[in-house]
Amino acid sequence: MSATLNAGRTRAALRTSARVSGELLLVLVASAAVLWVLGRMWSVAWPLIVALLLTTLTWPPTRFLRRHGLPPAFAAALVTVLFLLVAAGTVALIAVPVASESGELADGVVEGVERLREWAAGPPLNIDDAQIAGAFDTATARIQDSAGAIATTAVTGVSTIFSGVVTAVLALFLMFFFLKDGPRFLPWLGRQLPGRLATDVPAVAERCWLTLGSFVRSQALVGLIDAVLIGLGLWILDVPLVLPLAVLTFVSAFVPIVGALFAGFVAVLIALVSNGLSDALIVLAIIVVVQQLEGNVLQPMIQSRGLGLHAAVVLLAVTLGGSLTGIVGSLLAVPVAALIAVVWNYLREQLSDPPLAPRADGSSA
Repeated sequence: MSATLNAGRTRAALRTSARVSGELLLVLVASAAVLWVLGRMWSVAWPLIVALLLTTLTWPPTRFLRRHGLPPAFAAALVTVLFLLVAAGTVALIAVPVASESGELADGVVEGVERLREWAAGPPLNIDDAQIAGAFDTATARIQDSAGAIATTAVTGVSTIFSGVVTAVLALFLMFFFLKDGPRFLPWLGRQLPGRLATDVPAVAERCWLTLGSFVRSQALVGLIDAVLIGLGLWILDVPLVLPLAVLTFVSAFVPIVGALFAGFVAVLIALVSNGLSDALIVLAIIVVVQQLEGNVLQPMIQSRGLGLHAAVVLLAVTLGGSLTGIVGSLLAVPVAALIAVVWNYLREQLSDPPLAPRADGSSA
């Protein structure tokens, strides 16, 4: 009798495992199909994603204006224009000082190359000028042989810049319409869906929107703190282009980990060219300390309530996103992981057993 009972339990467990495996396989196939469709529609999906990120950043002032009596269209237009002015001012803060310091930076690069040549000529390398000239000749020959590939890369770069401009313009128009008509979207979506979906989908969408806004605003705050601390260190060391480097640090903070590495590399390179090796090492130490402060103190304090993701999950998500789609994947990895967590938590809440109703005697039913 016990053997028959055990065999029945084993068959039931196998059937349950087979059913769960089949359901997981269906979920994976559906996810792959969604990603394939998203890839085919990327020219439309990418401006939409950028517009959503920008909208989460610009919605608070729009909401403030609407609550104080401004019409939705006028409030959205005013915030959009202010956003364009801030973006143009940010570009000017980076481009104008860099252009004014370009001559000194070029001289610094030449001087740095000369110092490197003198160092290489001494012990332990003992590389003479003839060997250096031969290396330059070899590099020149390779560049000439790769002229076709370089031209193709240049054309691709121009096409990428044009595509980026089109994406930015389309994202700005979408941001304006989201700011203007966004509050009417969820009620409209609920009316279009049947049955329980009319409640579940708007609820998940609202949670995702709040999570996305929390991510963008927390990244902005972390980037601002990083920019102030690193900019203060650069100013104390009298490194040129302090303001552009601080602005670059703030903007790069929206790309977790990868952006910080890029901004830090630029700051160390400029310090090396302008101030020498000792100041460059001090700048590197400042950036490492600030990044450790950000990763171990600031982000856990600022993002833990909004996103609820462990630092290890953020690191793995950024690594996976970067390996799959490069910089775009690194930018979207953390919000996508946070949104997946939001959907999962909602499903778990809906699928969990409801609490037992208490009886009249106080015990559970």
